[in-house]
Amino acid sequence: MAHGHHNKRTIETDQLNMGFQIAPMIDVVFVIMLFFMVMAGAVKVERELKTQLPGIGTPALNNDDAPPDEIIVTVEETGVVTLNEEEFDSPENKSLPNFTGTLMKLKQEADSRNAKVMVTIQAEEQARYERVIDVLNAMAKARIGNVTFTVGGEEF
Repeated sequence: MAHGHHNKRTIETDQLNMGFQIAPMIDVVFVIMLFFMVMAGAVKVERELKTQLPGIGTPALNNDDAPPDEIIVTVEETGVVTLNEEEFDSPENKSLPNFTGTLMKLKQEADSRNAKVMVTIQAEEQARYERVIDVLNAMAKARIGNVTFTVGGEEF
Protein backbone atom coordinates (compact mmCIF):
# COMPACT_ATOMS: atom_id res chain seq x y z
CA MET A 1 0.00 0.00 0.00
CA ALA A 2 2.63 2.54 1.11
CA HIS A 3 4.88 1.37 -1.69
CA GLY A 4 2.19 2.05 -4.32
CA HIS A 5 1.59 5.47 -2.81
CA HIS A 6 5.30 6.23 -3.07
CA ASN A 7 5.28 5.36 -6.79
CA LYS A 8 2.37 7.71 -7.41
CA ARG A 9 4.28 10.52 -5.67
CA THR A 10 7.29 10.18 -7.98
CA ILE A 11 5.08 10.13 -11.07
CA GLU A 12 3.44 13.36 -9.90
CA THR A 13 6.76 15.14 -9.54
CA ASP A 14 7.84 13.88 -12.97
CA GLN A 15 4.68 15.26 -14.48
CA LEU A 16 5.23 18.63 -12.84
CA ASN A 17 8.60 18.86 -14.57
CA MET A 18 7.10 18.12 -17.98
CA GLY A 19 5.82 21.68 -18.36
CA PHE A 20 2.62 22.18 -20.36
CA GLN A 21 -0.06 19.61 -19.57
CA ILE A 22 -2.66 18.65 -22.14
CA ALA A 23 -4.84 16.67 -19.68
CA PRO A 24 -6.16 19.69 -17.72
CA MET A 25 -6.91 21.39 -21.03
CA ILE A 26 -9.00 18.42 -22.11
CA ASP A 27 -10.84 18.59 -18.78
CA VAL A 28 -11.58 22.26 -19.35
CA VAL A 29 -12.85 21.57 -22.86
CA PHE A 30 -15.11 18.83 -21.57
CA VAL A 31 -16.52 21.11 -18.88
CA ILE A 32 -17.25 23.80 -21.49
CA MET A 33 -18.88 21.23 -23.78
CA LEU A 34 -20.96 19.89 -20.93
CA PHE A 35 -22.04 23.41 -20.07
CA PHE A 36 -23.19 24.08 -23.65
CA MET A 37 -24.98 20.75 -23.86
CA VAL A 38 -26.82 21.42 -20.61
CA MET A 39 -27.71 24.94 -21.75
CA ALA A 40 -28.98 23.64 -25.09
CA GLY A 41 -31.12 21.12 -23.19
CA ALA A 42 -32.50 23.86 -20.97
CA VAL A 43 -33.42 26.02 -23.97
CA LYS A 44 -35.15 23.11 -25.66
CA VAL A 45 -37.21 22.19 -22.60
CA GLU A 46 -38.24 25.79 -22.18
CA ARG A 47 -39.46 25.91 -25.75
CA GLU A 48 -41.43 22.67 -25.33
CA LEU A 49 -43.07 24.04 -22.22
CA LYS A 50 -44.10 27.11 -24.17
CA THR A 51 -45.68 24.99 -26.89
CA GLN A 52 -47.53 22.82 -24.38
CA LEU A 53 -48.91 25.56 -22.16
CA PRO A 54 -50.98 28.05 -24.11
CA GLY A 55 -52.12 31.04 -22.09
CA ILE A 56 -49.37 30.77 -19.47
CA GLY A 57 -46.58 33.30 -19.75
CA THR A 58 -47.10 36.69 -21.33
CA PRO A 59 -46.39 37.07 -25.03
CA ALA A 60 -43.63 39.51 -25.96
CA LEU A 61 -45.08 42.99 -26.15
CA ASN A 62 -43.00 44.23 -29.04
CA ASN A 63 -44.57 41.96 -31.67
CA ASP A 64 -48.20 41.62 -30.68
CA ASP A 65 -49.20 42.32 -34.29
CA ALA A 66 -48.07 38.89 -35.53
CA PRO A 67 -47.20 35.51 -34.00
CA PRO A 68 -43.79 34.11 -34.97
CA ASP A 69 -43.62 32.00 -38.12
CA GLU A 70 -42.48 28.55 -37.03
CA ILE A 71 -40.50 26.60 -39.59
CA ILE A 72 -39.44 22.99 -39.10
CA VAL A 73 -36.25 22.01 -40.91
CA THR A 74 -35.25 18.36 -40.93
CA VAL A 75 -31.76 17.09 -41.72
CA GLU A 76 -31.98 13.41 -42.57
CA GLU A 77 -29.21 10.82 -42.36
CA THR A 78 -29.11 10.71 -46.15
CA GLY A 79 -28.30 14.43 -46.25
CA VAL A 80 -31.78 15.35 -47.49
CA VAL A 81 -32.95 18.68 -46.11
CA THR A 82 -36.70 19.32 -45.78
CA LEU A 83 -38.47 22.53 -44.81
CA ASN A 84 -41.98 21.98 -43.41
CA GLU A 85 -42.01 18.47 -44.92
CA GLU A 86 -40.97 19.71 -48.37
CA GLU A 87 -37.67 18.46 -49.78
CA PHE A 88 -35.08 20.97 -51.04
CA ASP A 89 -31.98 20.56 -53.21
CA SER A 90 -30.09 17.32 -53.65
CA PRO A 91 -28.21 15.77 -50.71
CA GLU A 92 -24.95 16.40 -52.61
CA ASN A 93 -25.61 20.12 -52.98
CA LYS A 94 -23.63 21.92 -50.27
CA SER A 95 -24.89 25.45 -50.88
CA LEU A 96 -28.61 24.53 -50.76
CA PRO A 97 -29.71 27.29 -53.23
CA ASN A 98 -33.44 26.51 -53.28
CA PHE A 99 -33.55 26.07 -49.51
CA THR A 100 -31.67 29.34 -48.94
CA GLY A 101 -33.90 31.17 -51.42
CA THR A 102 -37.04 29.87 -49.73
CA LEU A 103 -35.73 30.89 -46.31
CA MET A 104 -35.00 34.38 -47.62
CA LYS A 105 -38.50 34.67 -49.08
CA LEU A 106 -40.07 33.50 -45.82
CA LYS A 107 -37.92 35.94 -43.84
CA GLN A 108 -38.75 38.93 -46.09
CA GLU A 109 -42.42 38.04 -46.01
CA ALA A 110 -42.37 37.76 -42.21
CA ASP A 111 -40.47 41.06 -41.91
CA SER A 112 -43.11 42.81 -43.98
CA ARG A 113 -45.72 41.65 -41.44
CA ASN A 114 -43.36 42.51 -38.59
CA ALA A 115 -43.29 38.84 -37.57
CA LYS A 116 -40.38 36.83 -36.24
CA VAL A 117 -39.18 33.67 -37.93
CA MET A 118 -38.53 30.75 -35.57
CA VAL A 119 -36.70 27.78 -37.03
CA THR A 120 -36.47 24.37 -35.39
CA ILE A 121 -33.78 22.12 -36.84
CA GLN A 122 -34.44 18.44 -36.32
CA ALA A 123 -31.30 16.50 -37.10
CA GLU A 124 -31.50 12.73 -37.22
CA GLU A 125 -28.94 11.04 -34.99
CA GLN A 126 -26.82 9.86 -37.91
CA ALA A 127 -27.11 13.09 -39.89
CA ARG A 128 -23.70 14.43 -40.86
CA TYR A 129 -22.55 17.41 -38.87
CA GLU A 130 -21.42 19.26 -42.02
CA ARG A 131 -24.94 19.01 -43.38
CA VAL A 132 -26.31 20.76 -40.31
CA ILE A 133 -23.65 23.43 -40.80
CA ASP A 134 -24.80 23.84 -44.44
CA VAL A 135 -28.31 24.47 -43.11
CA LEU A 136 -26.99 26.96 -40.54
CA ASN A 137 -25.08 28.77 -43.30
CA ALA A 138 -28.32 29.07 -45.27
CA MET A 139 -30.00 30.53 -42.17
CA ALA A 140 -27.19 33.04 -41.79
CA LYS A 141 -27.62 34.13 -45.43
CA ALA A 142 -31.32 34.62 -44.81
CA ARG A 143 -30.47 36.50 -41.56
CA ILE A 144 -32.57 34.18 -39.42
CA GLY A 145 -31.42 34.22 -35.82
CA ASN A 146 -34.02 32.24 -33.87
CA VAL A 147 -32.96 28.63 -34.22
CA THR A 148 -33.78 25.71 -31.95
CA PHE A 149 -32.13 22.30 -32.25
CA THR A 150 -33.65 18.94 -31.57
CA VAL A 151 -31.53 15.86 -32.18
CA GLY A 152 -32.75 12.33 -32.72
CA GLY A 153 -36.29 11.05 -32.22
CA GLU A 154 -37.29 13.24 -29.30
CA GLU A 155 -40.36 14.83 -30.82
CA PHE A 156 -43.51 14.35 -28.79
